[in-house]
Amino acid sequence: MEITFKIALEHALTVTGRSLRNVAIEAGVSYEQLKNLKQGKAQRTNVDDAMKVAAAFGVTLDDLYAGKLGGVSSAIPVLGRVGAGAQVPLVDTDEATGGMFQVGAPSQLLRRAPASQFAAVEVEGDSMAPQYQPGDILFYSRATHEGILDEDIGRPCVVECQDGNAWLKQVKRGDEPGLFHLISLNPTGDNMHNRQIRWASRVILTLPGDMVEKA
Repeated sequence: MEITFKIALEHALTVTGRSLRNVAIEAGVSYEQLKNLKQGKAQRTNVDDAMKVAAAFGVTLDDLYAGKLGGVSSAIPVLGRVGAGAQVPLVDTDEATGGMFQVGAPSQLLRRAPASQFAAVEVEGDSMAPQYQPGDILFYSRATHEGILDEDIGRPCVVECQDGNAWLKQVKRGDEPGLFHLISLNPTGDNMHNRQIRWASRVILTLPGDMVEKA
């Protein structure tokens, strides 16, 4: 597929999380012109304006077309493995320096937020099969550093328990405040009842293991 200026601009906006108006102002280029281009009402822009837009992202026009955005990465670190039946420790997001490896951010995630807002883990074990298989990559975002959001209750989550082990489990409320049931989707998997957790965040997107491309 030919990389047009429109495609390069959309990619740069998605990866950096910047608004079109902000880029137009910094570049000194008409916002309406860029909006029409982005909406498909215009097919191209002149080279001078294209170079100004690239400069607003801190890169050359060639780098803008190549997706090289001044050190802004669209890769997401895989911080560790999460147990779906096996006890494994998880590297905390704040302490991560790249994780075990990195994967390219799926476009579905980049439509929500820049890649820097997400982390990922690799599934180990089969207690969440058939929905999640060993080797799958799970993407999540730490919306809270303690506990779990109400909206994530009842969903499959990446969970870190008080003992430092990380799990992939469906999280349900426990029998007492502050306790949670960690449920396996696989009928043969083990469940954990009335456990304290450090934090839990729902799985936003899953990438099957055989489709993983390391960045």
